[in-house]
Amino acid sequence: MLQQRKQIASEVEEILDAHPLAGVLTSMPGIGVRTAARILLEIGDASAFKSSGHLAAYAGIAPVTRSSGSSIKGEHPARTGNRKLKRAFFLAAFAALADPTSRAYYDRKRAEGKKHNAALICLARRRCDVLYAMLRNRACYRHPEPLPAPAAA
Repeated sequence: MLQQRKQIASEVEEILDAHPLAGVLTSMPGIGVRTAARILLEIGDASAFKSSGHLAAYAGIAPVTRSSGSSIKGEHPARTGNRKLKRAFFLAAFAALADPTSRAYYDRKRAEGKKHNAALICLARRRCDVLYAMLRNRACYRHPEPLPAPAAA
């Protein structure tokens, strides 16, 4: 049983390595072979989506406003969307907490009063935007430049 799992994992890795977007996806912190394979299976090169917002809505990580008549209730997590893709984005965001940039964003959301899962969904949405741009431009992930320290007056 364990041998079969290892065999399948190596086959998936070989197939993924042959895909032209594999390097783009795996360059992002938190995205490994299995997550990259899941994303490619679910969205391909993301050319079917007009924007990163459309991709986020498809994945179910975009916030939804509930309204009925004149009653508008605040934004809530979506209960719809592609569950497999949502899980891939969620797990990738969780794994990316080791990355300083992602951790800083997560900590900022927690400081705003969001609970752990809500902050992770916010991080997943932000990473979805970056991933969409990476796929569109076929560019690997680049760590953002640190902001220069303000000069003393």
